[in-house]
Amino acid sequence: MRTIDKRITPNVKLAATLVARAPTLTLAFDARCKSRLAATLDSGEEVALVLPRGTVLADGDVLVADDGGLVRVVAAAEDVLLVRAPDPLTLTRAAYHLGNRHTRVEIGADCLKLEADPVLAEMLQRLGASVEKASLPFQPETGAYGGGHKHGHDETFAEDYALAQQVFDEHHGHDHGHDHGHAHDHDPSDHGDCCGHDHAHGHAHR
Repeated sequence: MRTIDKRITPNVKLAATLVARAPTLTLAFDARCKSRLAATLDSGEEVALVLPRGTVLADGDVLVADDGGLVRVVAAAEDVLLVRAPDPLTLTRAAYHLGNRHTRVEIGADCLKLEADPVLAEMLQRLGASVEKASLPFQPETGAYGGGHKHGHDETFAEDYALAQQVFDEHHGHDHGHDHGHAHDHDPSDHGDCCGHDHAHGHAHR
């Protein structure tokens, strides 16, 4: 079994013919977040991914196996929601409420994309956004404080969250007993907490 242990950085230019002829590895986003993974190329070959911790693979990334062979990453189609709004303010409010719930979101110029979730779909519609189900590749925003996406299910989330808290404390101070219990400005008209859906995956905000 070949081991894939390197990702070619974007600044390295490869011949288009080499990339086009490389076997492909189609993965959903959750699998693209894993640095250790047993996977099967689209050709049927079984391989082992052993990448640096925190690596998040994107559609089009080129990997190198231990024998020097190239492998091209393809983002698999997933069940997602496409969120659009009649005006920028509504779309911004939708993004704000999704962020409050630590929801993974892919941000486009005029739309948002997130994993299919009927409760979140209802919340977004109550905010005034339109929601459409689709099957598309999903590439949400990655962590702003570190090198990769560190969601609640990732083993490195605790490190990223601690760093985020440190940055917040340095800029805002921490003398107001902040335990994330404030109400996030819940206007009764915005339905921001409909159904009481937390979607925080157990993140302990301290």
